[in-house]
Amino acid sequence: MVAGRGFWIFVWYGILVLGLIGLWASIIWGRRLKWQNLDELLRAVGTIQVSVGMLLLLYGLAERFATGLLGLALGVFVAAFVAGRNLPPPRRREDDGDELDLGLPDPPPETAEPPREHSVPAGDRFS
Repeated sequence: MVAGRGFWIFVWYGILVLGLIGLWASIIWGRRLKWQNLDELLRAVGTIQVSVGMLLLLYGLAERFATGLLGLALGVFVAAFVAGRNLPPPRRREDDGDELDLGLPDPPPETAEPPREHSVPAGDRFS
């Protein structure tokens, strides 16, 4: 038996929710980046597998399946690490070397003029 089993069940349900949110976000972001975020997708899947495996172990259900899930999750995390290392570095924009090019469209140019500051001659500041 695990000490504080109810607490750990609560923690692993929280991690499961975080994994599902991460999977949802990485799918949305992957559609925009043309699926260049394979490492993020694999990390989210690995997080879901680990949390389901730990929950099964804490509940005492399908212990062999849960152990296999944890082993598979380890392989998925290693694959995510390898996939993240093999990604090409992000391209720099040609016009400015400071910004990354993520393949997203450029924002529309601003049409409103920035507010102008009025300068007061030095002699008129205290009059």
